[in-house]
Order: sequence, then C-alpha cells, then structure tokens
Amino acid sequence: MSGFKQTLLLSILILTSINVSAVLPTAIDGNNLPSLAPLIKKVSPAVVDISVSGGSKISSQNPKNLLDFLTPNSSVQTKSQPFSGLGSGVIIDADKGYIITNYHVIEHADKIIISLISGRQYEATVVGQDPQSDVALLQIKNKYPLVEITFADSDKLQVGDFTIAIGNPFGLGQTVTSGIVSALGRSGLNLQNLENYIQTDAAINSGNSGGALLNLKGELIGINTAILGPNGGNIGIAFAIPANMVKNLSQQLLEFGEIRRGILGIKGGEVTPELAKSFELEINHGAFIYQVTPNSAADKAGLKAGDVITSVNGTNIKSFAALRAKIGTLSAGKKVTLDVMQDDQEKTIIVTLGGKDSTTSTVTPSPTIIFEGAILKDAEKGQLIPGVNVAQVEKNSEADRLGIVKGDVIIAVNRTKVINQQQLMTELKKAKNMRALNIMRNNRPIYIILD
Repeated sequence: MSGFKQTLLLSILILTSINVSAVLPTAIDGNNLPSLAPLIKKVSPAVVDISVSGGSKISSQNPKNLLDFLTPNSSVQTKSQPFSGLGSGVIIDADKGYIITNYHVIEHADKIIISLISGRQYEATVVGQDPQSDVALLQIKNKYPLVEITFADSDKLQVGDFTIAIGNPFGLGQTVTSGIVSALGRSGLNLQNLENYIQTDAAINSGNSGGALLNLKGELIGINTAILGPNGGNIGIAFAIPANMVKNLSQQLLEFGEIRRGILGIKGGEVTPELAKSFELEINHGAFIYQVTPNSAADKAGLKAGDVITSVNGTNIKSFAALRAKIGTLSAGKKVTLDVMQDDQEKTIIVTLGGKDSTTSTVTPSPTIIFEGAILKDAEKGQLIPGVNVAQVEKNSEADRLGIVKGDVIIAVNRTKVINQQQLMTELKKAKNMRALNIMRNNRPIYIILD
C-alpha cells in the first residue's frame, strides 16, 4: 500500500472515531446514563491531602578503636534525619475541624499540613493516636465552612458491594477510583496490630493511606490503610480499616485523648479444620478459647475454655484476630453480645468489658509433644479430679516451654478422658489432626494446643 493510501485510510479512521464519539448517547429511554460525578462532587471536599515533615532520630557509635564496640562507654551520637511524606485524611466533624487518618502517615511528624480540594491549607495538631489500630485524629482551626463525611454501618457490608476510593496517590492530588468489596475480616498483615480489614480491588497506591473508602451513598465504609504490591504499586489488593472501628476509636480519642481498650480476659486461637475435627465442632470458623483469666470479664459472664465465639454484636467472627480487633477497638465498660458454642450448644452471652490496658491475646501452640523436664503421675485412688498429675516441671525444659506447670492435672486429650500416663500417650498418638491437652489448673479448665 502506498504512503498516500495509508495516510488517507488513517484519516478516515480518525474521522470515523471522532464521529462515533460525537454521537454517543447521553441518555437511554429518557434516563441519564449512570455517573458517579454528582456523588464525588458532594463528598470530595471532605477528603484532604496531608503532607508531613520532621526529623527522625538516629543513634550511632563512633568508637576510637575496635575494642570500643565491646564496652558500654563507647561514644554514642544522636543525629536527626530529615524526612517528608504524603498521605490522605477524612473530615469527620466540620464544625470542630476533626480529621481522621492513619497513624503511620503522621508518625514522627513535627509539622502536618492539611490541603483542601479548594486549595486552602491549614497546619494540623494531633488530638490522639493509636499505633495498634493505625489510627490518628487531627484537628485544624478553620475560618471557612468545611464538609464532613457520614459514617456507614460497616458491619452490614457484603462481598461484592461497590466501593469508591478517594485519596492522594503519589502526591498527584485528589484521585478517585472504584471497585468492589473483595473480602471481609482480613488479618495477618502485621500480627502486632489489631486487624479486621475490608479488602477491595479499587486502585489504591502509596499516598492513599488515610483516605476514604465509600459506598455508593457517599458514606464512609473504611479508611484506606495498606496494599499488597511491588514498590507501593497497585495490583488490585488493598485494605481498609472498617468505619465502625474508626468511629469507636475516634470517639475514645476525642473523649480521653487515648484508647482505653476493653478486654475480655481470654487467651485463644483460630478454629482450624483440624481443631474442629478433633473437637467434633460443627463449625469451622470463630475464635477458640484456650484459657479464661480468673475474675475477668469473660469469667464473670460464664465463658469457659473450649468455647468458640462465633459472633460479636450480631456480626460473624471468622477468626481470633477478628475478635481481637473487634474487642480491642471498644472501650472499657461497654456491653458486648457474644454468640458462643458451649458444650455443643449455641448460647448468647452478654459481657461487660473490663478496663485494663491490655486486650485479648493469642497463644502460639507448640508444634511438639515432649514432656521432657516434667514428672507425671497417674491419678490417685479417690482423686477428686481424675487425670494425669504433673508433680514437677523443670525450669526452661520442654514441658515448661509448652506451658505445663506443677500442679496441673491432664484430664483429656481432645475430648477423650485420660487417668494414667499410658492412656495419655496412647491418645496423643491416636490424635492425628490436632492434639490438645485439656488441663485442670487451680480448679479451672484450660487447653494447651500441641499442634
């Protein structure tokens, strides 16, 4: 084909494309085509850009010679390393200028600048922060009216619901993306934190942290927090803190300036398929209770070792991590309704959370079953609680590491009762999927998971 004909054909294609675009319909049967533009126009003023700056302290040693590294008197110098960062935030109270964002956005910041979509800028102060939940509450003194966002009930979210993300990716300025709820109750990104994330495939990148995740009503369903992706880039897997958690935490920060966590007073772990099979559970999700702390909120409410908590305030719990996050974001003194599987029966138990500074904690099950360092004795005749008695445990031994203590009475492996060492070892060998010691300690039942 000649160059002239190629040019002519290209021109025809371009003109055709332009003509087609020009006649695309704006309405069908008299109805306007759906658009998110009106919603975005309404809520975008409530989402802000955040820029931070400060100096992180770095300690270093300057030894005169190699031996100085080995002495406690070697010279230590502290330097300040300047840094700057970008993020996003959401206005939750227009009258008082309160803004919610992620703790990691403002961590170590000496100066926090809030930029509105109107172009106005304000310096913000920190009202309160909670590293465990990665939430921080800021405030600006505004001379002009602000727009606040409305909270949705995030407990009503379902997988497949549409989502809209607004934030400041890579410092480009306010950007809007959309997607769906990909999953609920995600955890495991950082085991030290309280995690019960909403997962979405809306495009979220570095700089979106602290921004809004909305439903199609323009209500806040979550605060965008983390992504899975190389070099901070989007691959369609992003996570947001549920709005109900954010609301509970922000209320505590406003009232106390800190988080005063309510606690149950339990230790536990996940309901794995192996555990469910070994304990003949008809459910394969929830939070399994290994131990109940004496005189704790859980103890007073009637929770017991071996129970499985399946929901909190009517919302299903998929894992112990989800339970930990739910409880850890409620304040002390709150009443919580728990659905529980107890002794093969479904029960509803109301608990008034305690007021200590700790929260529910997990127990890491030991992968081995070695009673090295422990002296075991068979049940004595007429023993009030028949079982294998632990007469002694050597410090730092394998038994000590497993959590077995002197005075324990091993009464069962999984659900099979044992009264002597032979039965104990036989049942441990028979239990292929999950091995759990049911122990009476100070007249209270606990479980130690061995696998």
